[in-house]
Amino acid sequence: MGVRRLEDLSSASGSLVTPLTAPVPSDRKLVFVVTEDWFFASHFLPMARAARELGLAVVVVTRVRAHKEIIEQTGALVVALEAERRSLNPMAAGYAAGQLASILRAEKPDIVHCIALRGILIGGAAAAMAGIDRRVYALTGLGFLGARQDLSGRLAQRGVRLLVRALATKRTRYLFENRDDPVLLGLNPDGRDVTIVGGAGVDPCLFSPSPLPPQPPLRIALVARMLWSKGIDLAVAAVGIARSRGAAVELSLYGAPDPSNPKAIPAATLDAWNREPGVTWHGPTDDVAGVWRDHHVACLPSRGGEGLPRTLLEAAACGRALVTADVPGCRTLARDGIEGLVVPPGDVEALAAAFVQLAQDPDSVARMGAAARARVLDGFTERDVMEAVKGLYRDCLGA
Repeated sequence: MGVRRLEDLSSASGSLVTPLTAPVPSDRKLVFVVTEDWFFASHFLPMARAARELGLAVVVVTRVRAHKEIIEQTGALVVALEAERRSLNPMAAGYAAGQLASILRAEKPDIVHCIALRGILIGGAAAAMAGIDRRVYALTGLGFLGARQDLSGRLAQRGVRLLVRALATKRTRYLFENRDDPVLLGLNPDGRDVTIVGGAGVDPCLFSPSPLPPQPPLRIALVARMLWSKGIDLAVAAVGIARSRGAAVELSLYGAPDPSNPKAIPAATLDAWNREPGVTWHGPTDDVAGVWRDHHVACLPSRGGEGLPRTLLEAAACGRALVTADVPGCRTLARDGIEGLVVPPGDVEALAAAFVQLAQDPDSVARMGAAARARVLDGFTERDVMEAVKGLYRDCLGA
C-alpha cells in the first residue's frame, strides 16, 4: 500500500466520496494529543468523526478551556491535560509528558495521534513511557521554524528533525498537509509511512459560492490570527502602495492577536493600521462565510511555516480568488494565474502589483474564484481528508 493521498480517494469530479472502509473491531481505541481544545475544535473534528466512522473509541487529551462540548459532539471523550502551549521549559514539558503517560496507561489506546510539534514531542515521549508504539505524528506546519531561513532557523529545524525521529517507532506514521514539510524531517513524501492530506479539509456545503459584490473597489479580506508570520503588515503596506498608484482597493482584517504566541501583533499596532486609509481591522469573526460574501479576494502573504491554511481553503470553497505567498502550504492550494496570484514571500512590491492587477481586471477575479472552488472540490473537502485518515488508521492497526 503506497502513500495515501487525498486525491487518491476523491472522484475525478471532486464530488463527496462514499466511505471505502469497513469498521475495525469495536474494542479499538484512538487517543488524540493536542495542546489546545480550540485548535482541535477548529481543525480536527473531521478526524475524530473519521475515527468514529471506523468504529474506534476516541479520546481527546488537551488543555480544556471553552471547546469541550463541541469536541464531545463527535462522540469523543475529552480528558484535561495541563500543558502550557507557549512554554519551552524542559521541566514543564517533562511534567506534561509524565501526566500524559499516566492517562495513556489508564486509557490503553491502540493508536496515539499527536497533533502539531509540541503535541508530538510531549505525546511521543508519553507514548514511549506508556509502551504504545502505534503512533501518528501530524505536523500541521513548522510555525516560526518554517518561516526562518537563516542559520539559526536551519539549526532549529535540524534539532526538531532529530527530536521527532528519535521519538518514532517502526509503527509510527506521519501526517502532513503539504509535500515540503516531510522533506524537512528527512522523510520521503511518497514513502509508505507518510500520508498527505489537504489540511483540515472544508465543508463545501457550509462554504459555498455567492455572487461577487459590485466593483470597484476591489475588496480584499485577510482572515487569520494577527501574527507577524502571517504577513499582515505586508498586506497593509501593499494596499497603501496600490492605492497610491490609483487602484481602488480596500483591505479588511479579521482576527485577534494570539496571546500565547510570541509572534502576536500588538493591539496598538492593529489600532494604528485601522486608522490608515483603505484598511479596517474588524477583530475576530464567527461568520467567515459571511466575510467572503462581502469580499472579492482572500489574501494571506505568509512568511512561511504553514501546513495548509484553513483560511485559504474556506475562501476558495466560497469561490474567491486567492493572493498568497510562494511558501509551503499556500502554494499547495493556490497556483499562480489559476486560482489566484502567488508572489514571493516578503515582497511588498509584488503584492501591491497583484492588488493593482486584480483591481483592473474583474473578469480575472471571477475566473480565478471559480477555479479556486473547483480546486477545493477536487481533493480538499472534509470528506476527502476523512477518507485518507481512515486509510491511515487502518494501516496502523494492520486491518
